[in-house]
Amino acid sequence: MKILVVEDDKDLRRQLVSALEGKNYTVEEAPDGEEGLYLGQEYPYDLAIIDLGLPKMSGIDLITTLREEGKEFPIIILTARGDWQDKVEGLEAGADDYLVKPFHMEELFARLNALLRRAAGHAKPVFEYGPLKIDTTGNVVYLNDSPVNLTSYEYRTFEYLVLNAGKTISKAELTEHLYHQDFDRDSNVLEVFVRRLRQKLDPDQTLQPITTVRGLGYRFALESKESE
Repeated sequence: MKILVVEDDKDLRRQLVSALEGKNYTVEEAPDGEEGLYLGQEYPYDLAIIDLGLPKMSGIDLITTLREEGKEFPIIILTARGDWQDKVEGLEAGADDYLVKPFHMEELFARLNALLRRAAGHAKPVFEYGPLKIDTTGNVVYLNDSPVNLTSYEYRTFEYLVLNAGKTISKAELTEHLYHQDFDRDSNVLEVFVRRLRQKLDPDQTLQPITTVRGLGYRFALESKESE
């Protein structure tokens, strides 16, 4: 999952980026509203964390503009303690949730994961597909209840396909959500990730969880137990 952090407090921004990257999120950051708007307009994100008290362009104006331009990714706003008017205004501008500073990172992750699951149409953090299970809170994939040893990028690739189950995801979209904007993206590397995922998650080649749609991309094709 790719997260945008817009926060002018350098120390807090670094803490957020470090904590999110430690949970295997791809993170891009902006110190003010104008840069946050540019990134939000130009690059795809799965969620944004936006402080309301930003220089150059307020968080409220940033959220309002993103929503007016059709950006639908979930947004968590950061507010100062006691500023209930800001919370209300931020939610009315189009934010989905809020956190009051100071906050615990565990609370941020809980709210973030809930929004990502809701956006993907899931109610629980653990998704089951026959012998396969993915825990999006612990970032662990299980095959027949045994954890599968995945690299960070392999997990990110699989999680994104699972959260978009049934949809055909192009290589371009996958790389946009896996890498930072300035990363040297190579579709051949993505093919390696998918090949290794197939070997690790389907060693007997009986499940075929990831299918290739020729000329279009990849699709996670298994049915969740939630839909059974």
